[in-house]
Amino acid sequence: MKTLWQGSESESSHVARKGFSSAETPVFYIKRDPDTSTIKITRIEVNEYKENQNMSSVSLRSVHKTVLEKTVKVCLVPFSLSNYKSGQLKLPKSLLDKNSKNEVACKKYKKTEIKKACTRILTSKMEATTSSKAESTLQKSSIDVHTEDNQRQHKSTSDTVSLGVDAESSQDGDSDEDTTSSLDDFSGLSPYERKRLKNISENANFFASLQLSESAARLREMIEKRQPLETKRKKPKKKENETGCRRSMRLLNVDPAGVSLPVTPTQPTLVADENPLLPPGPLEMIPENRDDKSELFKEFLQTWAEVSKTSSKNIEKQLSSIKTYKTNLSGMVISEDTVYKVTKGAVFSMAFHPSEIKTLVAAGAQSGQVGLWDLTHQPKEDGVYVFQPHSQPVSCLYFSPANPAHMLSLSYDGTLRCGDISSAVFEEVYRNERSSLSSFDFLAEDASTFIVGHWDGSMSLVDRRTPGTSYEKLISSSLRKIRTVHVHPVQRQYFITAGCRDTHIYDTRRLTPSGSQPLISLTEHTKSIASAYFSPLTGNRIVTTCADCKLRFFDSSCISSQIPLLNTIRHNTITGRWLTRFRAVWDPKQEDCVIIGSRAHPRQVEVFHETGEQVHSFLGGEYLVSVSSINAVHPTRYILAGGNSGGKIHVFMN
Repeated sequence: MKTLWQGSESESSHVARKGFSSAETPVFYIKRDPDTSTIKITRIEVNEYKENQNMSSVSLRSVHKTVLEKTVKVCLVPFSLSNYKSGQLKLPKSLLDKNSKNEVACKKYKKTEIKKACTRILTSKMEATTSSKAESTLQKSSIDVHTEDNQRQHKSTSDTVSLGVDAESSQDGDSDEDTTSSLDDFSGLSPYERKRLKNISENANFFASLQLSESAARLREMIEKRQPLETKRKKPKKKENETGCRRSMRLLNVDPAGVSLPVTPTQPTLVADENPLLPPGPLEMIPENRDDKSELFKEFLQTWAEVSKTSSKNIEKQLSSIKTYKTNLSGMVISEDTVYKVTKGAVFSMAFHPSEIKTLVAAGAQSGQVGLWDLTHQPKEDGVYVFQPHSQPVSCLYFSPANPAHMLSLSYDGTLRCGDISSAVFEEVYRNERSSLSSFDFLAEDASTFIVGHWDGSMSLVDRRTPGTSYEKLISSSLRKIRTVHVHPVQRQYFITAGCRDTHIYDTRRLTPSGSQPLISLTEHTKSIASAYFSPLTGNRIVTTCADCKLRFFDSSCISSQIPLLNTIRHNTITGRWLTRFRAVWDPKQEDCVIIGSRAHPRQVEVFHETGEQVHSFLGGEYLVSVSSINAVHPTRYILAGGNSGGKIHVFMN
């Protein structure tokens, strides 16, 4: 501890320092009470002052310290250090007078008590305080100034405080010896920075003593030396005199005497096509499940010809009310006699013969078969006849509106055939081996011309009156695929196509081979479209079946630039891989109602009105336990037939 100044309490306001880097270096004021002979030591704290800053004044605050069982309150006054020079500090007379009165008292006090008190106070602070060389120089100059000015008047007081100074100097001496040698290189830094650098050097020395780099190098050498042992399997040596495996003389191509036989040329093996195309031209109508020369088959052909003659007359169609229609639908039932497996494979298309006398239903199968079932014949097994006019799925099937004795079928194999009952053959109407066919419809009422849709998005105009089996015109469209084609029942120059996500309406008078633009496009669909059909009587409505589980009804009463959307019905149309896709079809007897299969349980076939109302559900109980994907309705009678993916047909009738 270094004594800066000693004197009375009132004179302590003139104590000032200059050049201190922080407030950690304390200034003490020592006073002795003459009445109680008690030494009072007061610490004066100065606000932090940093070097290299222009500071006009230093504010000293009053500090309460309890020292030697007494509390002293020191009031300090701001003092300017900006113009301070060594040797110019003058103390007031009041401070000098009060200090002179205490000289005798300080001499009488025991030096040991002063030394003990000073040591206890200063030791706790000196451990964490380290002053720079600049601070030490400034403190020394300040002490010299105070000592020279007060040397004559306060000689006795200085002798008394010298005990505290001796104690402080002894403490400073011990600490300076320990730290001066290690911090000489960092004298210009702050205490925090010097301590930080010291820690860095100590850590570096510690890690260097561990010799980690040398240990890592030794481990690296040990790893490199340990190479995996390559185990090579020893190959067994062949013995020259050892006999080989016994082999067949036929495989060695030698005779029993050991003479080599001549080499026979190998013929390339031909891989049979799973679905080979049938030969072009007419095919005989030969049932696969019957003998073509049997009496039953001849009777069947004769009955079909007679029925076609009676059904060729035009029957006036009258629409009934929705209430009457519901009553008639509720009277339709299914029985064991009206369920039978007709074809092999899934049913892809169905059609009813328009006869009022006989009930004849036709079904096109995935295997290329066409099955005919006469429900009026008993037993029911004898009324089923299966033919094979195609090699691939039959996707579209119609009875000719001009001559019901003709049944036309279209297949993926690129052929369109007509089954003629009078000649018992399947005539080839159209053949295209380059493209697969998807659907067709009659452009003329006499069934002489057709519009045929292809799976590659093109269309063909076919005329039966011209010789040959080629098309009259091949039209390309903007659709990538065409699934269904349907002609307007009244204005037959218009037809609608269902593609991947768009439905187009074309005018046959504007078709060109280079590329035809649709007259109208229905773009409300978001996924693949399975079918699109005009209403059967007037064509004022269009129903579409989409894979987004919605049935959409459009108003086509006025075919112009736009066709408005009337209603949307939510219906589950997700069939998966093993079921034929659903297609909503109109009921010819009630053209504002459509019929579609359902995946609901119990299995059923549903009827919807164009307003979205569910009109009826056909439940078959134990006789209908599968999904009827493809459905057909008799044009004049209340008969419904549904086909599933197993080739079985379920018929509901009055």
